[in-house]
Amino acid sequence: MNLGNHCKIYIIGAGPGDPELITVKGRRLLEQAQVIIYTGSLVPETLVKGLDAEIYNSAGMTLDEVIAKMQEAWQAGKRVVRLHTGDPCIYGAIGEQMSRLAELGIPWQVVPGVSSVTAVAAALSTELTLPEVAQTVIITRRAGRTPVPEREDLPRLAAIQATMLILLSVVMIDEVVADLSVGGYEEKTPVAVVEKASQPEERIIRGRLDTIARQVRKAKITGTAIIVVGNVLADGVPPALSRLYDPEFSHGCRRAFVK
Repeated sequence: MNLGNHCKIYIIGAGPGDPELITVKGRRLLEQAQVIIYTGSLVPETLVKGLDAEIYNSAGMTLDEVIAKMQEAWQAGKRVVRLHTGDPCIYGAIGEQMSRLAELGIPWQVVPGVSSVTAVAAALSTELTLPEVAQTVIITRRAGRTPVPEREDLPRLAAIQATMLILLSVVMIDEVVADLSVGGYEEKTPVAVVEKASQPEERIIRGRLDTIARQVRKAKITGTAIIVVGNVLADGVPPALSRLYDPEFSHGCRRAFVK
């Protein structure tokens, strides 16, 4: 047992599903790892296939089992990677893992990944923050088996009229639509649902708040999908352009052009 191990455990974001969307750093650390514990329910198996490492699928493991496996490997002086889907800091359940590692005196480092949120925006060819339309993005979920603080329920958040991305909630699409309507989104508000963004099975449904539930049911989407709500999804030219490239706007890299 090597209790003098100074290696870190790397908690890495694997990206949204496309194996090529892992970061260069994440890929390098993955290839150097001697022990890999990956979230097999969501991380594509192609990312770990053929690697020269002990590989464990955490889909059927408990928190205690995951921590025990990391501790055992770290104490043996092995390079350990904990591989999560998307970006591990968004619904990645890494807080509880880091807390346990801290109790054990085991160092770690989080390596960010491409979030499913940005993969969805890319799939929709949408800028989530348009001038004079929305400058705020809300990433949330509806309460289900996992509770949500009352102050963060959908009607309260909907009142802001920001761009909203609702994860882990498509199975409750009727309730989501009702909550958004109560919160103030109009029936004509553009809505999109993206299933398995960046993956070969990716599907995109576009509609309005008053049609999207029916469209989702017809498409039989019940699993890995994100609901996007807001006027940034509207067709046509944005109502205002960015000041960044405005010839009459000065900034640190360019002086304004004055006629």
